[in-house]
Amino acid sequence: MKKMNIIAHIGEYFLLMQKVFRWPDRQRMFWRQVSHEMEKQGLESILITLIVSVFMGAIMTMQTKLNTSNPLLPVYTTGLVTRDCILLEFSSTILCLLLAGKVGSNIASEIGTMRITEQIDALEIMGVNSANYLICPKVLAFMVMMPLLVTLSMATGLIGGYAISAVTDILTVDEYLIGIQYAFVPYYVWYSFVKTVVFAFIITSMASYYGYYAYGGALEVGKASTKAVVNSSIVILLMDVVLTKLMLV
Repeated sequence: MKKMNIIAHIGEYFLLMQKVFRWPDRQRMFWRQVSHEMEKQGLESILITLIVSVFMGAIMTMQTKLNTSNPLLPVYTTGLVTRDCILLEFSSTILCLLLAGKVGSNIASEIGTMRITEQIDALEIMGVNSANYLICPKVLAFMVMMPLLVTLSMATGLIGGYAISAVTDILTVDEYLIGIQYAFVPYYVWYSFVKTVVFAFIITSMASYYGYYAYGGALEVGKASTKAVVNSSIVILLMDVVLTKLMLV
């Protein structure tokens, strides 16, 4: 990628997005690509989502109980804190940061390899809108699949906390169940869904941008993949602050 200042990068990013979000020339092929990307980015991320979520739910339950062991606190404190942490931050923000490393780096390296092997140039010569053909299905597919992954993460995280309460004497199952049901706010779930759709767009679009403009050799593809993960993670954290201010505060 050419050396540019941040303003130039932002401008080129938006120009690329203008090319991406155009009506596809061949809708049948486009939707076929979308279904393929849904399987590749969404279904293949289920296992890591389940593994990380169940352990994080268990760890959060133990840490919360150990750090709130005051007899003056109500019995539902541990379950309540664990539930709200999972709903508000872990299953949306932290999970997206993890998937930025998996999905984002994969997209950047895939498109970057196509760029340096001149496959994108061949598409352009044939009159194909390469940005729309390559990037739009990835963005749309991940934006659709991410709320499903978040739902699985929420459920699995709560199950992880339940498992800890069931197999250890840190707290009882009844105390945990009372906590996760106490003062439940359904809006928190929708808030997480909105965040994850925005974060999914950031991950896929930024990874595609760095891959699309990766010129040189294999080393440049690796650098583009690294930049995609790092910069998308920074933007995700920035947007997390903005969305929290707009939707919760």
